[in-house]
Amino acid sequence: MRVALICIDKPGSLDLRMANRPAHVEHLNASGVVELAGPFLDTDGAMCGSLIVLSVESMAEAEAWVAEDAYTMAGLFSSVELREWKKVIG
Repeated sequence: MRVALICIDKPGSLDLRMANRPAHVEHLNASGVVELAGPFLDTDGAMCGSLIVLSVESMAEAEAWVAEDAYTMAGLFSSVELREWKKVIG
């Protein structure tokens, strides 16, 4: 199954994001379940959230992936939504 993670940063947390970015990117690459990932951008072009699509066996696996991510552990996000997603194009 595919799960889309829609994560929104806490306001004013760009420094926290940047400090934890290397560990976050390592988690993205090392986990083997990330199909695509990238940041949301605010009106000034600064990163302010994340969209990540995981290919996992269960929602519980997706939840565990999120819990182990550096951004989550650092308290970066004001909200995290996990939704099952069906790939149609791309």
